[in-house]
Amino acid sequence: MLSNKIYKHFFLELSKYFFITLFTFTAIVWTVQAVNFLDLVVEDGHALSVYLSYSLLNIPKILTKFIPLSFLISLVLAILKFENENELIILWTAGLNKLKLVNFFIKVSLIVTLLQLFLATLINPSVLNYSRSLIKSSSLDFISSMVKTNQFNDTVPGLTIFVEKKNANGDMQNIFIRDEGKILRGLENSKGTDNVTIIAKKGRIANSQNIPVLILKNGIIQSEKVDKEKNDKKNLQTIRFEKTALRLDNLQTRSIIQTKIQETPSRLLVQCYFDKGNKKILNCPRDHKKNDVLSEINRRFGMPLYIPVITLIICFLLNQREENKFKIFYKYFYPIFSFLILVIAEVLVKYSGKSFTNTLIYYLTPLAILPLVYFEIIRNFLYENLRKKS
Repeated sequence: MLSNKIYKHFFLELSKYFFITLFTFTAIVWTVQAVNFLDLVVEDGHALSVYLSYSLLNIPKILTKFIPLSFLISLVLAILKFENENELIILWTAGLNKLKLVNFFIKVSLIVTLLQLFLATLINPSVLNYSRSLIKSSSLDFISSMVKTNQFNDTVPGLTIFVEKKNANGDMQNIFIRDEGKILRGLENSKGTDNVTIIAKKGRIANSQNIPVLILKNGIIQSEKVDKEKNDKKNLQTIRFEKTALRLDNLQTRSIIQTKIQETPSRLLVQCYFDKGNKKILNCPRDHKKNDVLSEINRRFGMPLYIPVITLIICFLLNQREENKFKIFYKYFYPIFSFLILVIAEVLVKYSGKSFTNTLIYYLTPLAILPLVYFEIIRNFLYENLRKKS
């Protein structure tokens, strides 16, 4: 009964440090990313609601990225706190078996490992895929924000817009538009043309039945028509207008709308790697380009296996006694060594996708290290007990 209370106390302290560390790292990185994502509004013209949704949907990916490091830091802080407050000495004196505490930490690390596996393999791909669909399906609600004065704006592929002046009300002056992608709608007199150039003295962007419309005044429309019968000779046609309206609901930004490998469901990635002939799977390249697919699979399924490894290494801190002259050195050595393992595992996951052999090595390495480190901990504890008796 007493041991259960002790383990509960350890679990609560460890959980407190873990979540504080995890959410601190996540908040910092998310803030930086959220600033970068402002280009979705400023440069690409998406709505503020799309920006907020897209930014928030990236939080699970950041959480998953920092789970191993956060657990490492929380484990070190918890053990050092128990030691500094002499709680460990009291427990050892009361007869608590150190190996049982190590086993308890291993069980907690397995819970964290399952959490990261769940997030990396199921939650993250679904959430990220949904966030990409928001970008893909969103309209350019903030078209006026993407038009900057005194510079050529080419946010929309195939469409270039230049505006000399624009006031706070959105009224624009001296407008130049070059449409090379047949994007602007409303040019009925210019159908069948390749390129259209529009010059207007005034203009503004308005909404007509929830459709963005560019209203232009006092200008000309120059269209190029290709005459196939005269060796593709181009004919220039000029139309003057006092007022015209162009629909802008056909615009598409330069934002990446193609689903990335990181946003592809794990089931499809595994199917892509083993099913060589299936070309219907999204982000499934040919055989010689499947390194990225296998690396992503290993990142989701293999990286969490290193969490129990660093847990066992940190457990060596339980073996340090006050009279040990290397005590301070070990306090830094084991955390730094565990951190390096995480860094190496993150770096090697890229190379693990180069061949199936590299993948096996990547998975078998933590599984092989675990029993070796565990037996070394047992040996150290036994040696410590023998020294006490002698």
